[in-house]
Amino acid sequence: MSKKIAVIGECMIELSEKGSLVNRGFGGDTLNTSVYIARQVKQSSLQVSYITALGTDSFSQQMLDAWQNENVDTRLIQRMANRMPGLYYIETDDTGERTFYYWRNEAAAKFWLESEESGAICEELATYDYLYLSGISLAILSPASREKLFSLLHECRANGGQVIFDNNYRPRLWASREETQQVYQQMLACTDIAFLTLDDEDALWGEKPVEEVIARTHAAGVNEVVVKRGADSCLVSLAGEAVVDVPAVKLPKEKVVDTTAAGDSFSAGYLAVRLTGGDTKAAAERGHLTASTVIQYRGAIIPREAMPE
Repeated sequence: MSKKIAVIGECMIELSEKGSLVNRGFGGDTLNTSVYIARQVKQSSLQVSYITALGTDSFSQQMLDAWQNENVDTRLIQRMANRMPGLYYIETDDTGERTFYYWRNEAAAKFWLESEESGAICEELATYDYLYLSGISLAILSPASREKLFSLLHECRANGGQVIFDNNYRPRLWASREETQQVYQQMLACTDIAFLTLDDEDALWGEKPVEEVIARTHAAGVNEVVVKRGADSCLVSLAGEAVVDVPAVKLPKEKVVDTTAAGDSFSAGYLAVRLTGGDTKAAAERGHLTASTVIQYRGAIIPREAMPE
């Protein structure tokens, strides 16, 4: 029987500029990850669900249609008549680095745990094999919604499920660094697999040797720690075992078009292998291959035919 992963978060309307042209798409860290997992696994071995809230507008409908075409299960996505998705705009410089601008204060996804349906949705999610979320999934919620989410994570683990967390730290979404540290500690205490972007860890906790970052995360309660270091190798540490260092795919500078979704797609490639029986080294290699492919195209979601074999 196939296993089930639910990816929890927010998808936004994405506007990205290229010269004088502006393209419209959809993106969001967790949505990117869910699509890239679904593209790299057989549904018979892992079913991918996306969990969010949308409006009843045409943009929301287009999102749902697109995700269903990607074999992402959308059954548990709520539609809210008085809300819409958030919006973000990407400026990209000559080196492929990006600047983001956001309009998301009243986005539907912030309220997914405040609806009448949320109780029944959480009840079903507690039976899943894996729940995946990011720092952004946490940041957009009110403190009360966050506590409901933590209850769900604990219940899922009590039922034998595993929780996967990507640290994705965006300071502007949080009231303070102290608040983020406290929430992340709470999150890591109920996390089985943690993806840590090293730059984000340094921004949140202060720069420390990577060995200390890994040790701190294991001490918080995480069994499997994956440290993402951009174009450098990634490090994978299972509690009590030697750290595995897996080199990244090296690309010539001119091939790097847009680094949007690099980290999200790495996590997806890793999980596509890891959650279907692969070891950490093979999983990390797949993560690097996925990310190195994605950054050769513009926008968060690349054409399906561009995916690596």
